[in-house]
Formats: sequence, structure tokens, C-alpha cells
Amino acid sequence: MSPKKFLVEVEKAKEAKDGRPSTGPVYRSLFAKGGFPEPIGGMESCWDVFRMTVERCPANPMLGRREIVNGKPGKYVWKTYKEVYDLVIKVGNAMRSCGFGEGAKCGIYGANCPEWIISMEVPFFFFDFPPHPSLYDTLGAGAIEFVINHAEVSIAFAEEKKISEVLKTFPNTTKYLKTLVSFGKVTPEQKEEVEKFGLAIYSWDEFLQLGDGKQFDLPVKKKSDVCTIMYTSGTTGDPKGVMISNDSIIDLLSGVKCLLDSVKETLEEKDVYLSYLPLAHIFDRVIEELFILCGASIGFWRGDVKLLLEDIAELKPTIFCAVPRVLDRIYTGLNQKISSGGFLKKTVFNFAYSYKLHNMRKGSKHEEASQICDKIVFSQVKQGLGGRVRLILSGAAPLSTHVEEFLRVVACAHVIQGYGLTETCAGTFVSLPNELAMLGTVGPPVPNVDVCLESVPEMGYDALSDTPRGEVCIRGKTLFSGYYKREDLTKEVMIDGWFHTGDVGEWQQDGSLKIIDRKKNIFKLSQGEYVAVENLENIYSLVTAIDSIWVYGNSFESFLVAVVNPNKQALEHWAEENRVTGDFNSLCENPRAKEYILGELAKIAKEKKLKGFEFIRAIHFDPEPFDMERDLITPTYKKKRPQLLKYYKNVIDNMYKSGNKP
Repeated sequence: MSPKKFLVEVEKAKEAKDGRPSTGPVYRSLFAKGGFPEPIGGMESCWDVFRMTVERCPANPMLGRREIVNGKPGKYVWKTYKEVYDLVIKVGNAMRSCGFGEGAKCGIYGANCPEWIISMEVPFFFFDFPPHPSLYDTLGAGAIEFVINHAEVSIAFAEEKKISEVLKTFPNTTKYLKTLVSFGKVTPEQKEEVEKFGLAIYSWDEFLQLGDGKQFDLPVKKKSDVCTIMYTSGTTGDPKGVMISNDSIIDLLSGVKCLLDSVKETLEEKDVYLSYLPLAHIFDRVIEELFILCGASIGFWRGDVKLLLEDIAELKPTIFCAVPRVLDRIYTGLNQKISSGGFLKKTVFNFAYSYKLHNMRKGSKHEEASQICDKIVFSQVKQGLGGRVRLILSGAAPLSTHVEEFLRVVACAHVIQGYGLTETCAGTFVSLPNELAMLGTVGPPVPNVDVCLESVPEMGYDALSDTPRGEVCIRGKTLFSGYYKREDLTKEVMIDGWFHTGDVGEWQQDGSLKIIDRKKNIFKLSQGEYVAVENLENIYSLVTAIDSIWVYGNSFESFLVAVVNPNKQALEHWAEENRVTGDFNSLCENPRAKEYILGELAKIAKEKKLKGFEFIRAIHFDPEPFDMERDLITPTYKKKRPQLLKYYKNVIDNMYKSGNKP
């Protein structure tokens, strides 16, 4: 099988030799057929992205937040590009006034807000070596302590309510940390605590005043300079500091801009983005850089997921980025409304859905597939997202195919899925608008990278087979500069200029890529059979009666068990049909309910022709979703398998002792 529709072959496949596995052909995007996009003229650094936009459109609204009047949220209030620029200058002057110059590391800790962006821009502008370590606001004191010490952070900007978390790291971080700046206010007690260790702390307004009337020379920026150290949350061990250069981000922006132009979805100054995904994560970070490049507007949420739809309704964004968990909630909420809407409404919705999907499968664009259904039936969904969304991008984790299909039909917007890593500066693949065949895939590569698959013989994946499968390897300027202070780890993943992602992909006939497995997530059962667990989880996740599943096995046991987050609506519907009483929690303890879900898992296993040892033989229900509070998933919703095993160890042991062996 030779995928051609959206790919161009630039190098031939290579047979295995010298101890290296075989690799498939090297491909790049069809949109890069004439070569990779040229860098944007005059742009040498991320500071130039901001500076040039300020010069081009100083009066455009840049950063907005909701005004709170008498304790109630009002409209969005905006600062223009020129106003933000002036604040950046002030903050930079204040930092220089405090003695921070060449070599200073500036850390940022907190939820997304205008001050986050302002603090982010400052190091680009003022310092010769300006990497600012990004600190996930969901990380606990332990990880924050590690990052501050590992990156040698000397000045940290923090959300007001996160100051107490930073103080918990004292005195272990005071060797490097010298100044704290709150995005809000500082209490007398906090000031006293900080000064006890010989450090300084300022409120945001106090710090701005330090920069009044000051002026400093500007350093020369180079594309090769590291502009940020982005710490990955990691599924095991300490976070890794991913060094990303100006060149990586600027090259990515050129590629994404080329892609959007090629599919006629050009980003314009009038576009509006809702900032709520963590800025400390590369996905949101590069999206916001792209909006700044285009002179568009960025509005910030209030930091509460329960109020997210209210913020969306007020802001009316045109581009909406999400992780699958957010889109899963939207999908579940819409289905609950449909189910409770009565027989007539449900019938009308189902007819409209089937009719529009049928037309889309025949090749109609989503906006042309059924304009009447859009206007009469699906317009409420569009209004629920503010009424102006034209593009919904999902990233950070796989989006369930049934959720993606549903939203492509009802959202009245393009729904696309992307794939990338911090090490690849986020977006490396993205599915294309109006290509329904790309459901369940991450699409073809963006037009500024080369991609190939490398065989993984121990897992049975062959990059040279009729259906090419193998580890996804990426080459291009968007790649990271290495792991900070961990050259050993860098050498493990960077081989002959190729970054080895650890993810296993499968080329589709149209040139899109499907992520099917994780190279390291493989273990052997007691009978000697290898199990590729992520592939199994992807298959079992097709069961609509469950929200999430963690599959477990080891070399001392002959069968698989799993912990399942059941879908509340589906389980309650089953209970009603089968006259089983009790609330959701009690249903999760009911043996009949477990038998029902086990049956559904077995059905999908048979349908997908799984081998006998890949069937799940025992399950445990957890009514609470896997979450960050219990350290079971990363901020990008990847499963932390060692932590899951530790948390559910007693449950796992009981399942193996229960006698449910095949």
C-alpha cells in the first residue's frame, strides 16, 4: 500500500541493517510539494512575532478578560497590542532594575491570564539567554520544587492563589529563587515569610512601578537561541525540560500558516480565541503565538471549568481548541439533552443527523450537507459555542471516533484532530477539513516536517508491509534542541537527526496517520504472549458504555484485568431497562452491571478479532474519572501507569484472587 493523496515521497524505504530496524519511505505534506514554507521575513525570534504585530496593528484588541461588576461577570475588557507592549516594557525594566540580566531564568506559574502572556514576552525581549521554564498550574509543590531547582529559576511570576504553593518549597528552592511576583496581591504574612529567607516579593502593581521611567539596551536575538524550557508532566519520573528554540516556534508558525492558507481557513485579525488550555503546555502556547502573529484577539476564561460555557457564550470565539475530555463532556451533555427532549425532538434530531452524515459521507462539505438541518436542528449546538466557531481543533490525546463524527455533523464547524509532542513543538500532524475519511486519524503531516515509520519487530509492526505500521519518526526545524541537563535522554530519542516519538502509527490509504499503540507500553503475560496495551485500550474505548479504561497485566498472570470509568448515562439507562435500582455509585458495585460491561467489552474484542489472551477477564468500576488530583493522569490526560498501579493495587490483587481466571 502506497499512500499518495496527501503525501509526497522524498526518500525511499530502507531495509534493516547494522542492527537498525527497517524504515518505510520518508514522506512530507502534499502542501510542501515544492519545498518547506519559507520563514516569515524579518522574523528572527518570538519577540519579533509580537513586536512586528504591534507595529502593524497597534490598536487591535490583544488580551481580554471578563470585567467583574458587583461580584458578577460582565463583558470582556480588552488591552490593545500597543497597551500590552507598554506593559511588557515596564515589566522588563522592573526586572532589570532588580538586577536580573544575562543568565536569569524567569519561571511562570499559574492559570492562563493576561499577566501570563506579558510575563512570557519579557524574557524574549530583555535577556540574552531567556528560557522561561513553564510550570503547570496543576503540579504540586514537589514538582514545582524540582523545576525551580533544575532550571535554576531566579525570578518567578505566579498566580495570586499559587503563591502559597511556591512558599511550600522554601527553603529548598531559595538557593536559586530570589524574587517572587504575584499576578495579584500579596498578603503581609506572605511578605514576612518570603523576607525571612532573604527574598523579595511584589504584587503586580508594585512590580510595574519599579519599571517606571527606566530604559535599557536591547540584546540581539538569534533563531538558534533557546526561547523556552517547557517541562513535560511525564507519565513516569521527574519532568523533563524540553528546550525549544526561536527557530522551532517560528518554523512551526510558518508551516501552520501555510496549511491554513492551503485549506482556505486563513487566520485573520478578526479571529478570536478562548485561552483556557494550559499555557504551560506546548499545544496552547503555539496556538496563542499564531494568534499574536496574525494580530487576532485572545480572551481568557475565569479559571473554572463549570463556567467555561458561560465564558464561551460571552466571548464568542471563532477558533476553539480542546482536549478530548472537554469534547467528551460536550458530547455527553448534548446526548443527555436529546434523550430528555421527548420522542418528537429525538426523532427529528436522529433523522437530521443521519441525513446530514449520509451527505457528508458522499463527499458534501459540512456547510453544504444540509443547510436546512443546520438552521433548524443544529444551530443550537453552534450557539452553545458562542455562535461563531468555524474551527474546532482537538489535541493532546486521542479523540474517540464516535465523538469526532458526532461533532463534525452537529457543531456546524470543522472538527479536526491533531498530534504532536512538546519535543516536536506541538502540531506535527493534523486532519483536514471536510475529509470525513480521516475520522479516527491525526491526518497528514504539517508542511514543514519529514516523517517516516520505523519497524518495531518485537511488537510485530512492519514499516514495509502492505499496511505500513511502525514507530513515528520526525525530522525538521521544529524539533526541540534537547532535554535541559539531560544529554543522555536526548541521545536516546534523537538518532541521525530523527526524533523517535515512541508512538506507533499506521499509514492510511489517503496519507493520514492513525496512532495505534505506544512502543514502551508492552508487557508479557505468564504464557509468554506480548500485549500492546494502548492498542487494546483504544479498541475497548469504542464501547460507548464506558468513558475510560485502564488495562493491566503482568508476567506473573495469564490474563488481563481492567479498571473502568463507566458512562453514567449509559449505566443508568441499562439499570432502568433491567429493573436494577440504586444510584450511580451503587450501580458501580453491582455484579450484574459488571457482567453487562464485561459482555460489551467481549463483543468489541470479538468484532475486532482480538486474540484470546487479549480479552479482559475481570473489571473494577471507579465512578470517579481518572484525574490529576489523584495523580492518575497528566495535565494532557495521558495515563500515568505506575501511579495507576500503585493507586489500584489492592483492587488489582483482588481481581486476580477472585478466581475469575479463564
